[in-house]
Amino acid sequence: MTARSAKPPTPRRARSQPAPMRPPKRPEAPGGGAGPKRLYARAKRAWDRPLTAYYLIMGGSALITVLGLVMVFSASQIQALQSGLPSTYYFRKQLVAAGIGAVLLLAASRMPVRMHRALAYPLLVVSVFLMCLVQVPGVGQEVNGNQNWIYLGGPFQLQPSEFAKLALVLWGADLLARKGGKKLLTQWKHLLVPLVPVVLLLLALIMLGGDMGTALIVAAVLFGLLWLAGAPTRLFTGVLVIALTAAALLVTSSPNRMARLGCIGATDPGPDDRCWQAVHGIYALASGGWFGSGLGASVEKWGQLPEPHTDFIFAVTGEELGLAGTLSVLALFAALGYAGIRVAGRTEDPFVRYAAGGVTTWITAQAVINVGAVLGLLPIAGVPLPLFSYGGSALLPTMFAVGLLIAFARSDPAARAALAVRQPALWQRTSQGGPAGVLRSGTAPGRKREKTMRRRAGRPPSGER
Repeated sequence: MTARSAKPPTPRRARSQPAPMRPPKRPEAPGGGAGPKRLYARAKRAWDRPLTAYYLIMGGSALITVLGLVMVFSASQIQALQSGLPSTYYFRKQLVAAGIGAVLLLAASRMPVRMHRALAYPLLVVSVFLMCLVQVPGVGQEVNGNQNWIYLGGPFQLQPSEFAKLALVLWGADLLARKGGKKLLTQWKHLLVPLVPVVLLLLALIMLGGDMGTALIVAAVLFGLLWLAGAPTRLFTGVLVIALTAAALLVTSSPNRMARLGCIGATDPGPDDRCWQAVHGIYALASGGWFGSGLGASVEKWGQLPEPHTDFIFAVTGEELGLAGTLSVLALFAALGYAGIRVAGRTEDPFVRYAAGGVTTWITAQAVINVGAVLGLLPIAGVPLPLFSYGGSALLPTMFAVGLLIAFARSDPAARAALAVRQPALWQRTSQGGPAGVLRSGTAPGRKREKTMRRRAGRPPSGER
């Protein structure tokens, strides 16, 4: 046998360090234990993200508006045919208003905050002028007992008091922000003057037309602004008592308002049918059941329920979509209200805080008054459901106000940083030295984007004067 040739010894590999031992995972109980806790933690993290309010405002307002268009289409057909109009007459008008409102919403959401503040005084002056014009014979028109409309020609009318709500929010927020910057809000006279006198002027012009529902919303906005400004408890309570006393006098001085007050919780229309609308609103809700009779299958809209596409569209929604549909609408309004409160609570800009709180108070109070009247818990005030009921004069300023909330939600430093991370890939390639060579934010080429939530110093917030 031949001897085998000796192979050269292979070099030994260096011994790798042993990987650190990981603690074994704790076994989870099936269907419980850490599962709900993990889901709760994930939901809490998602809820606390910087863009939560931004998406809630955008998604909630869009869903309310789209669902409102669907319900206007369903609830207004019989009303249009009974008036000798095409069945889609009211729906087409509302669709046009929604299109214009979408443009206003987009414009408001893209405006800088300083431009919002610049609009405050002109909008207030124009609103007061138009509200005075309503009282001129031959110019103002009376609708359903309230003279608060201006005829624009063709099928279009304008209700200036709806735009006065938006004007009050912007002007009041700008006024309080400027006074707060000068440390004047600790004095009651600077807190109340000229805010309360201007609100009293608006209320007087509104009540000249007999529209107490809109007056209640304007008063609610006033109290919201005073509360956000940190009004002392005594002062806030005093103004509230005076407002309630004035409201009681206005109600008791009008037989029509007293009759509406007597219809709260009514189950019978009465001998003179004074509670007909309130009772048939309850009938519509009660006949809807859990999931409704089906879209377009309402019975009450066939002449039984007055104003089915405006003030009582929530009742038709309950009849056709049931409890599930009405709860969905309420959940959307609750989400919109929460997002507005969150924007107002997290900002460091006083104008944004007052304006966001004012818009949230306006929309929430109007929704509560409308839904409460349909449910028989409040007197019928004749106010539409925001973003949902038929009416272009109410829809346009409300959508602009929602655009304000979107702009305020975007202006948060954490939200701006989160939106910058989600920029399109084309802009990302450009920021890394692409052909354009300029970052989307306007920084110089090659300069690293600052990943910080700190705001720049040296500039007063939102262009405060």
